[in-house]
Amino acid sequence: MAFGGLLNDGGDGDNAEINMIPLIDVMLVLLVIFIITAPLTTHAVKVDLPQASSQPNEVKPETINLSIKADGSVYWNAEAVDAVAWRARMDAAAQQTLQPEIHIRADGDLAYRNVAQIMADAAKAGLGKLGFVTDPHTR
Repeated sequence: MAFGGLLNDGGDGDNAEINMIPLIDVMLVLLVIFIITAPLTTHAVKVDLPQASSQPNEVKPETINLSIKADGSVYWNAEAVDAVAWRARMDAAAQQTLQPEIHIRADGDLAYRNVAQIMADAAKAGLGKLGFVTDPHTR
């Protein structure tokens, strides 16, 4: 629909308006198609499945308490050992299929080089699970 202008050219000019009616018709047809086909794609077969009540078998690794007193004496699970003995026990523990966790308890007045030596020996043996036990209540 053209509006009147100053020139009288007989109405043969181009119409620059967009006709929205065909676009709306196509959208409504697609909407109806999706409404009809959506419930058909969600069909399922009801099956009564059996219930299993098994617990996973969790094997926890052995924990070794390695205590170091202020005088430098080392205790392997409360048993006094020397440097040769703890290195041999670390080598034996590293050969196990489930490697144990080493919990290091060091005296607060102990020189760090003693703890570092224990950690280095554990790393050489191949033990990777090292932890430090501390007392959180002391300052």
